[in-house]
Amino acid sequence: MEIKKTEAFRKIYKLDKRIRLIRGGSAAGKTICILTIMINECMKPNKGYEMSVVAATYPMLKRGPVRDFKLIMKALGRWRDARWNQTTLKYTFTTGSTIEFFSNENPDRTRGARRSHLFVNECNVGIDFESFNQMLIRTSEICWLDYNPSQLFWADRELVPRDDVDFITVTYKDNDTLPQSILDEFNIAREKAKTSEYWRNFVNVYLEGRVGRLSDVVIPDWLEIPKLPEDSRLLCYGLDWGYSIDQTSCVALYKHDDAYIFDEVLYQKGMLNSNISQYLENNNIKGQLWADSAEPKSIAELQSYGHTINPVTKGRDSIIYGINLINQNKIFVTSRSKNLITELNGYVWATDKKGNKIQKPNPLSGDHAIDAARYALMMQLENPNKGKYFIY
Repeated sequence: MEIKKTEAFRKIYKLDKRIRLIRGGSAAGKTICILTIMINECMKPNKGYEMSVVAATYPMLKRGPVRDFKLIMKALGRWRDARWNQTTLKYTFTTGSTIEFFSNENPDRTRGARRSHLFVNECNVGIDFESFNQMLIRTSEICWLDYNPSQLFWADRELVPRDDVDFITVTYKDNDTLPQSILDEFNIAREKAKTSEYWRNFVNVYLEGRVGRLSDVVIPDWLEIPKLPEDSRLLCYGLDWGYSIDQTSCVALYKHDDAYIFDEVLYQKGMLNSNISQYLENNNIKGQLWADSAEPKSIAELQSYGHTINPVTKGRDSIIYGINLINQNKIFVTSRSKNLITELNGYVWATDKKGNKIQKPNPLSGDHAIDAARYALMMQLENPNKGKYFIY
C-alpha cells in the first residue's frame, strides 16, 4: 500500500472545528485519510494523545479501521508488533500517544474512559445518537465522523446545524489513487441509473455522496436545479419563525413556465425580529412575505420596519392541504437550498404503534424550511392576485 495525499486528504486535513463530519461516497478514502491524520498527530513528541476509533460491531471494526490502520502504519514504516496489544486492540507509539479500537456493542466502553480524540467510523450504521453523545462528552479535543449517506439520520438533525461542526462531502473523484477497474464499475452504474430507480439512488449515494431518499417521503416528486433560470419570476416569500431551538427560515417562491421553484434565502437560529429585518434589507429580499400567524407581534414589528408581511392562517388540516398543493404541482428546488433539501429528504409519513402510516408528517430532519415553502405556495395559489391577508 502506498500512502498518497489525495484531494480528499487535503480537504479533510483543512478542517479545523472540534467536530468534523465527513460525508462521502464509496471509494473516497475517508477512513484512510482520517486514520492517517490521527497517526501523524500521534507521532508528534510530547503530546500524550489518547485516541479512540469506534465502529458499530467488532467485525466492522476488524475489517475496516483496524485493517486500514495496520496497512497505513506498515506503509509508513512505523509498525512495531511489540507496540500492538491484540487483546485490547491498542497501539502505543514511541511518543507515548495511543490509539485504541473498540465497538459500540459494549456500553461500558462507550461510557468509559476519557480521550483526547475520537473517530466514529460509519457513524450511521448501528450507532445511535445517545451512544455517540456519551463518547463525545468524554472527548476533550477533536471528533471525526464519516459515513455513506444512504439516508438521513441523527447527524443531519443534531450535528449539521451546529456552529462548531465542519461538514464536507468527498467522493471517489477526490481520490486519484483508484484503479481503472473500479472507475469502470462506477461508469457501468451510471449507465444503469439512466433507466433504474435503484441505480439512480445508488449513484446518488455511493458515487455523488448525496443523501439517499427514504421510502414513504411526504413530498417525493421534486427536482434539484443548479440555479434559478434567468427568466424565472419572483412571486412571494414564506417565513417560518424560530429563535433559540428552531431556525428562522425564509424561502422564495418563483414561477418558471409551468413549474414553481423554491429558493432558500434564510435558515438561522438566534435571530431577533430586528435581525430578521436587517437580514432582509441587506440581502435585498423585498416583496410579499407570508408568515406563520402564531406570532402576530413579530408580524406587526416587521410591518413597522416597512416590510410587506401578512399572516398565514392555519385552518384545520392546513399542513396536509399545503402538502397536497405542493404535490399537485411541478416543483424545483435550487441546489443552494441545502437545508430545504435536507428537510425534504427526511420528511416522511408518521406511523402508529402497529407500523401503519398515518396522515401526519414525521420531520426527521426538521420542517422549518418546508413550512416556509408551504406558506408561500399555499397563499400564492389561494390568492394569486392580491397582496393582502387571505383566510381559508
